Amino acid sequence: MRSIQILMLMFAWLSGVQSVQAQEDYETAVGVRFGLSNGVTIRHFMNSSTAVEGIAAFRWRGLVVTGLYEKHKALPTEGLGWFYGGGGHIGFWNGDVNPWFVEDRSYIVIGVDFIVGLDYTFSSEPINISLDWKPALNLIGYQGLWGGSGGLSVRYILD
Repeated sequence: MRSIQILMLMFAWLSGVQSVQAQEDYETAVGVRFGLSNGVTIRHFMNSSTAVEGIAAFRWRGLVVTGLYEKHKALPTEGLGWFYGGGGHIGFWNGDVNPWFVEDRSYIVIGVDFIVGLDYTFSSEPINISLDWKPALNLIGYQGLWGGSGGLSVRYILD
């Protein structure tokens, strides 16, 4: 619960920094994501400040697919911005390779996700990077809050 309070305070503070409108220099980018779960990511901007992102993450001999709706805000430094959003996930993994599970079985999970992070797009190269915190709440399957998830994404800009 404390994580959610900190996240809400961070949103309130960052909303005051949005004096410059977010303007991404690309429409679609694909790449890799590193963190507790490694995987692939694709982000597509629907307009200058709204994007959708898909993440396929691999962990514990399983796969979790996440879809996110994101709002992007610019910061005073060119190419640098911050974003927040939410979405959902569905996935499965093998419990016998997870040190926290007491049962030795496979799991299917469905839940909601939240995301907040920093984003940087290089002006001279077709590269975008982002660093984020992505807590998730499993509603079906192995239920509970997973507050320690985050990642570093490196994307190649397609257009």
